[in-house]
Amino acid sequence: MKEQSKYIIGRREQVDLPLFNLFGIDAKIDTGAFTSSIHCTSLKEIDINGSKFVKFRINFDTSSDFYDSTFELPILKKKEIRSSNGTSELRIIIQSKIKILDFEEDIELSLTNRSQMRFPLLIGRKFLKSRYIVDVSKKNLSLKLNGI
Repeated sequence: MKEQSKYIIGRREQVDLPLFNLFGIDAKIDTGAFTSSIHCTSLKEIDINGSKFVKFRINFDTSSDFYDSTFELPILKKKEIRSSNGTSELRIIIQSKIKILDFEEDIELSLTNRSQMRFPLLIGRKFLKSRYIVDVSKKNLSLKLNGI
């Protein structure tokens, strides 16, 4: 059996979320967190033709400007998630795409208000485990790969 190569990333990386038309987002790479999450507001569960969807806003400062858009996406699942301060909340999980280094792949994102956090996007170990190794002494290796 051939083992898949693993790629080194830093404790912080710039990533793209093409589904949201977001590029160059500062993401915290957090091996202490199991689930990845994105900052959003105005979460509302809605029914579209008998299926469960979530309507939400993504709004935060990017490296170039203020981003503010509303989305309606299918609910993948709901999950009880404990934050770093020890409190638990039932969060909605959606499926999206993420581009990190030169790879675009699926990612599950929990929707939560991260306005008090430094990074609007947190990448957890569920996503990282199959392809990435985190070197905490480095950051923005994806930029260096692209000559930036």
